[in-house]
Amino acid sequence: MNQVSDFTAALARALPESAFRLSADDRRPFETDWRGLFNNASAAILLPGSTDETAQMLKLCNEHGIAVVPQGGNTGLVGGAVPIENSGAQAILSLRRMRAIRNVDPLNNTMEIEAGVILQAAQQAAEAADRLLPLSLAAEGSCQVGGTIATNAGGIQVLAYGSMRNLVLGLEVVLPDGQVWNGLRSLRKDNTGIDLKQIFIGSEGILGVITAATLRLVPRPRKSLTALAAISDPHQALALLRATQENFGSELTSCEYFGAAGLELVSRHLPGAVSPFANSHPAFVLLEVSSLDADADLAARIEPVFERLVTDGTLQDVVIAQNETQRQRLWALREALSEGERAAGGAIKHDIAVPIFAIPDVLHSIESGLPEIAPGARPNIFGHLGDGNLHVNIMPPEGRAIDLLLARATEITSFIEGVVVAAGGTFSAEHGIGQLRLKSLKQHRSSLELELMRAIKGVLDPKWMMNPGKVLNQGS
Repeated sequence: MNQVSDFTAALARALPESAFRLSADDRRPFETDWRGLFNNASAAILLPGSTDETAQMLKLCNEHGIAVVPQGGNTGLVGGAVPIENSGAQAILSLRRMRAIRNVDPLNNTMEIEAGVILQAAQQAAEAADRLLPLSLAAEGSCQVGGTIATNAGGIQVLAYGSMRNLVLGLEVVLPDGQVWNGLRSLRKDNTGIDLKQIFIGSEGILGVITAATLRLVPRPRKSLTALAAISDPHQALALLRATQENFGSELTSCEYFGAAGLELVSRHLPGAVSPFANSHPAFVLLEVSSLDADADLAARIEPVFERLVTDGTLQDVVIAQNETQRQRLWALREALSEGERAAGGAIKHDIAVPIFAIPDVLHSIESGLPEIAPGARPNIFGHLGDGNLHVNIMPPEGRAIDLLLARATEITSFIEGVVVAAGGTFSAEHGIGQLRLKSLKQHRSSLELELMRAIKGVLDPKWMMNPGKVLNQGS
């Protein structure tokens, strides 16, 4: 018997049939990433129904030399949750069966939850307890909580509540050898040595498998106001951000930026999506303010701000949602940007973050320099204005296939990352490294940083069996 046969035989002896899939047909749906960039075969699909089963699986993989590829909802954009070629036998471990919400504590403002719970279901469980789980992103209907922790997901409310790292109080993690670390603490203060959970948050599955978490909840806002402002350029977007923050402080929960190109994509590919403005505009800012006071008159507070900004020419126009239906329509324009882009044939994607003050200069440098590298290419730039995280996606010329740009992908990416890093920014804000940004990490992070990362990886995963070919390459 060979390595894989020995492993699958051991699986069958140790675990119920519901805990794994072996046929090629059953494996196939798990083996391709969301963007369709990577498609490599796996040795098995592991589907644990509990932490104990996860531990048994990792122990078996460790004993048989089978690498493990942890997978949540497989909604990532950098190929981090699917196998990589030329890395030996790999088993995909999907947490989709671990969907228990173990506890919601409104007094402590916490919830203990298994990693396979869909983010939207976790939000609904918090809402049922009159609390808010403030992580919100376009993929929340399909991404899993464990995946959002492993990638330190950001989303649209980082401005007010922080990224997933700010919401995690405790973790339960199965280590590569099958040991279980139970760090499911629900404390705000615990100064007892190195905070081990931080090692696993954002580690993209290269150190262990997150099976459960204790998350921080917050009181649910009683009133909100959503508005879409039309602007001429990023300078005006920042002026709007500053004016709103000065008047609302932490009550400004979201501030999103997108351009006319993005709105056109959504209008073309999303049924029923239309611009609320009679005239066309170069760019837009979607913002939302929230209050714990059910009687708060948010409109009375924000309308004078808008009036002043329209009068001085900062805003070209603005619409305020008058009800929940209008609010959802405005948010649909922002949340459907990735789907619209995908429907149009895709793009070369970049996930950047820069100091907020640098946004206008960075976008100008990218938009003015791109034609020299990729004539006719169309930038579609959108993202989280309030925290400096923008998605710079480069689409091919109108009517041309994405293949036209792929030959220049390396050059395009090098150009964009060069502009961003020179401005004090990062080439990956919330998407992670996966297998798509390995070269970028090596290029833009110091040798000391990489050495420290490899040292941590080597201690926890000495056989380098967890998510091979992602984030770090062994020995390079």
